[in-house]
Amino acid sequence: MKKYVIWLLTAVMSLTFGALLYFQIMYLENMIRMRDSQFSEIVMRCLSSTSSFLEKRETLHFLQEDVAVLESSLLETETGFGGNNEFSTAILDSINGMIDRQSEELGMSLSFNPLKTPRQKSIDNIQNHYKNMQETLRGQYLYQKGLLTEVILNILRESGSRPAKERADSTVIRNYLTSELNSAGLDMPFAFALTNKRGQLIYNTQTFEKNDTKNIYSQNLFPNSGYQLVLNVEFPQKGKYIVSSVRFIIPTLIFTLILLVIFLYTIIIAFRQKKLSEIKTDFIHNMTHELKTPISTISLASQMLGDPSVRKSEASLNRLSSVIADESKRLQFQVEKVLQMSVFDNSPSSVKLKETNGNTIISNVVDTFKIKVEKFGGSITCNLKADDDAINVDTMHFTNIIHNLLDNAIKYRDEDKSPILCVTTENIGSKYYQIRIKDNGIGIKKEDLKRIFDKFYRVPTGNRHDVKGFGLGLAYVKKMVEMFKGTIEAESEPGKGSTFIINLPLAQ
Repeated sequence: MKKYVIWLLTAVMSLTFGALLYFQIMYLENMIRMRDSQFSEIVMRCLSSTSSFLEKRETLHFLQEDVAVLESSLLETETGFGGNNEFSTAILDSINGMIDRQSEELGMSLSFNPLKTPRQKSIDNIQNHYKNMQETLRGQYLYQKGLLTEVILNILRESGSRPAKERADSTVIRNYLTSELNSAGLDMPFAFALTNKRGQLIYNTQTFEKNDTKNIYSQNLFPNSGYQLVLNVEFPQKGKYIVSSVRFIIPTLIFTLILLVIFLYTIIIAFRQKKLSEIKTDFIHNMTHELKTPISTISLASQMLGDPSVRKSEASLNRLSSVIADESKRLQFQVEKVLQMSVFDNSPSSVKLKETNGNTIISNVVDTFKIKVEKFGGSITCNLKADDDAINVDTMHFTNIIHNLLDNAIKYRDEDKSPILCVTTENIGSKYYQIRIKDNGIGIKKEDLKRIFDKFYRVPTGNRHDVKGFGLGLAYVKKMVEMFKGTIEAESEPGKGSTFIINLPLAQ
């Protein structure tokens, strides 16, 4: 699969997952917002009902205090006028008796009042009595209305002087509010506090936290009186309640995230596999070239040895023998580089550690490299300052480590100047033996410096095509140093050369 196809699929799938996650998150936010609004509406309705209940309770309290006064006033009224039913019956009896008396005296009345008949006088008397009755009822009504007005004024006057804890009893509030919340479907703990209109605390429950304003709901109590109170109710578990009401959405969000992680992991694996495929192809090309060159040289030299004229010349025989020997060594070295990594990966136990003098091995390797460095007009110096050079290493692999680092210094030399190499050893405290191999080569870029120890990785060399290899040398060096319980690091700047620093523990 081509790289642009992978990138296209990655972009499309990323946009799809991103849109899916966005809509799920937006839906979740809207659900939480709606649940929070519903919760607040229910709570405020319950608080309003509680406020109304407390107002009625306070009114009842004052009515019960004034009921004695009211009853005594009504008693006086009933003594003067009788009850409503008795009063009406007495009036009717009086009217009937008056009509009878006036009928009996009808004749006598005519002699004294020639203008009115007895019937007309009786009607006038009845009208007068009805007027008296209406005046009596009206007076009773006005009197009772005055008493009720006095009671109401007394409630309004004395409500502000009554202690707030009595007006809004905490037990009454808790019981009534609990009942209202349970009826509305909110069976959850709450805490509350009572304050005056200026925010001064009157009392609060133990679990009330006034700093948590997000979960506090307030309701004015006794809004029609002169001394108002404020009831503040807090729900500590409000967040859990709202989340629990939308918890069915959370699994879908989690599954989407899992799918996204799996998709990203798959894409990473695809890129890694493509990169390994490219490395494998490059490795095969390099290996073929590196092995083909000495094989072809040996084949050519062996053919020349079959020529009778060549066999007659001892100088030619010696030269061809030397060529075959050198190319055989080169071929063996290339094969060993591949096998070293293979043997190390599959059988680390093949490394045999023993106490060795590091300065001695380094001095021998440097001596063998002097001819190669001088061939390019350069120089190599060895400054072995370490007094204690006893280290536990495998002699063959330790020799290969130094050889590979010096070989890279020559391989990546700057063509415009003579190579200068410096090998230094010193003791770091009483525990470590440090080796520094410095050159004045082309250097390494910062982005490549952190990958030079990766297997099969080769630093790009631009237009230079004479640098061959498999990308195994530094990976092999790092693996072996770690097997010796040491560390290796590189310092480099383009155009200024490189320095490799190895720290190995001293033999105890």
